[in-house]
Amino acid sequence: MAVHFHEEDLPDDVTFADGPIAVDTEAMGLHPHRDRLCLVQLSDGGEDEHLVRFGPDSDYAAPNLKKLLGDPNRLKLYHFARFDIAIMQHYLGIMAAPLYCTRTASRLVRTYTDRHGLKELVKEMLSADISKQQQSSDWGGPELSDAQRDYAASDVRFLHRLKEEFDKRLAREGRTELAQACFDFLPDRARLDLAGWDEVDIFAHS
Repeated sequence: MAVHFHEEDLPDDVTFADGPIAVDTEAMGLHPHRDRLCLVQLSDGGEDEHLVRFGPDSDYAAPNLKKLLGDPNRLKLYHFARFDIAIMQHYLGIMAAPLYCTRTASRLVRTYTDRHGLKELVKEMLSADISKQQQSSDWGGPELSDAQRDYAASDVRFLHRLKEEFDKRLAREGRTELAQACFDFLPDRARLDLAGWDEVDIFAHS
């Protein structure tokens, strides 16, 4: 298992196995219009994870990364896709879909708890532990520590296995079609967030 670090784009010689690709992002905060995108993490479910860092003066050209994320025939796996696809749309100019969101799946089938963070899912469903100590660290600094790189890689390391488990639970509870409808809507939910409706439920009665 290795974590590969790249600046501004994926190198031309990096290839990924066919099938879904796990994706995550790190940013300076949670507001795409204010907080810049700093890192995109990727895994095809194999032994390696790839991290692509963007500097404060980046033009976010990243043609190889955009080609991968913009492929309409490749499923992207996220945990809390709503944020990740919104900030990538804002900075990279692509909608990285079709998608599957493990947090959304968790809310649909783990109704016995209100704990839907990635750490909790990995512990309960995969009997593994991940550290969240670097979650609120400075992702825009001139150097990323080994701890930051390991943390970032762990955010995509388990998503393929979580999808397999959630697929079973969604089928068991008869919520597979409902989950797919939610996944299909998330790009529009992200567009609403970017357009200013992030704090408003436009479907509410009042």
